[in-house]
Amino acid sequence: MTADDGYTEASRFEGLPAVTIRPARESDGPGIGDVWLSAWYATFDFPPSHPDDEVRTWLATELPAKDEVWVATEPDGRVVALLGLSADMIDQLYVAPDRIGTGIGSRLIATAKARRPDGLDLYCFQANTRARTFYENHGFVVVATGDGSNNSEGQPDIRYAWRPDR
Repeated sequence: MTADDGYTEASRFEGLPAVTIRPARESDGPGIGDVWLSAWYATFDFPPSHPDDEVRTWLATELPAKDEVWVATEPDGRVVALLGLSADMIDQLYVAPDRIGTGIGSRLIATAKARRPDGLDLYCFQANTRARTFYENHGFVVVATGDGSNNSEGQPDIRYAWRPDR
């Protein structure tokens, strides 16, 4: 696999929407911002801790400086999902609201697990029951809960871990 080839497992994901999973490019910044913000507002009844323009700037400049960023794009180039992956954490996983439930998130989880085969952790807000079910269905288990004092939104959260069977 090269950076331009993207990551696919065609046999495992046959019948799912035609998307390409690939490393993000600088030109993906606006689309990444669109996905993150639309998914946030469709999911939560509390606002992000920063204004939308600051979120967009952070996603376009700061996130790629610290994380490996992957996107799912449709054939027309539209970014429909993003994955921010640090050395041992899924820092961001957002799917466009009109693509939730189509298998794109599962493809990004598969990408993350392939890139970090020794295991991964992630945080999820307790209020996000759909995401919690999704992560648990993908083998992540609860390792800690928090009262919100350690995140900028002040929302109770859960730390999940995935460790491969050895």
